[in-house]
Amino acid sequence: MRVVIPVAGIGTRLRPLTDSVPKVLLPVAGEPVLGHILRSLEAARPTDVRLVVGYRAEQVRSYVTDRFDLAFSFVHQAEQRGLGHAVLQALEAAHDDEPLLVLLGDTIFDVDFAALAARDANVLGVRRVEDPRRFGIAVVSNDRIVRLVEKPQEPVGDLALVGIYRVRRAGDLRVALEDLMARDITTRGEYQLTDALQLMLEAGTRFEPHEIEGWFDCGTPEILLETNRALLARRAVAAASGGDGAAAGEARDAVILPPVHIGPRAVIHESLLGPNAAIGEGSRISRSIVRDSIVGRGAVIEDAILDRAIVGDGARVRGETIGGLVSGVHGPPAEKGAE
Repeated sequence: MRVVIPVAGIGTRLRPLTDSVPKVLLPVAGEPVLGHILRSLEAARPTDVRLVVGYRAEQVRSYVTDRFDLAFSFVHQAEQRGLGHAVLQALEAAHDDEPLLVLLGDTIFDVDFAALAARDANVLGVRRVEDPRRFGIAVVSNDRIVRLVEKPQEPVGDLALVGIYRVRRAGDLRVALEDLMARDITTRGEYQLTDALQLMLEAGTRFEPHEIEGWFDCGTPEILLETNRALLARRAVAAASGGDGAAAGEARDAVILPPVHIGPRAVIHESLLGPNAAIGEGSRISRSIVRDSIVGRGAVIEDAILDRAIVGDGARVRGETIGGLVSGVHGPPAEKGAE
């Protein structure tokens, strides 16, 4: 099975953090969002993982090739014209007869991809949501999807497409996307993958829903923090030891309230950390309180209080109380010694 993951987006809702790093490389529970996705894919052993890159493409390329035992290829989306357009850039006629899995690059899934790859069916991942207007929605009858609507303003159902699209033949999707663009069918000015899948339905393709339990969309600060809490809690349960996670870094004269994550070479000194705090590699925290927050790599936090905050890589926060959802770089970047 081939895998396509669009990762070209800027992540405007996560600025200023994404001014210097693409949203798929923002950390959550100690690892970039894209890292969580790729790690869960490794057991499925895909023949190729094609990343559709754009914004800060070299950062993405460097990150994945250095860390994962997967076969990667890359295609550049020069112009942001929607998810459907992004996926089409990655599809080649030479692979038309192969099964294909499309995954959103800013969403973490709790799913067995090896089992999904083994299914001989067209499958769309779904989950019930409270506000269907924010998502592509699947209308289901007799265990099959009969209609797809992108961000409906009038109620049609509450089963949202979560960002997992498995098709038996990549060529069927490629043809539908080319038809979509040829007919200039857009939603809110963009070529949407949902609309192409609807064309496939109208042509007689059968799709089955697959309800997903764990689904973490990391596209906004609020949800990024929510995902951080959920993943840290899961890790603590899996460890079954009640450990505080401090072993990766160094904690001196510190109080640790699990669940937390402390990255390699991070130093926590005379501080209160947790619960639900994730500290990036090489960061230094002194005389501070950090709870329900994400701190990037090489950051320096001194005499500060962070509560529901997201602090970017190399940021320096001194003598401040950060109670907002996102904190960018405060002051000059940390010296190299901070890492």
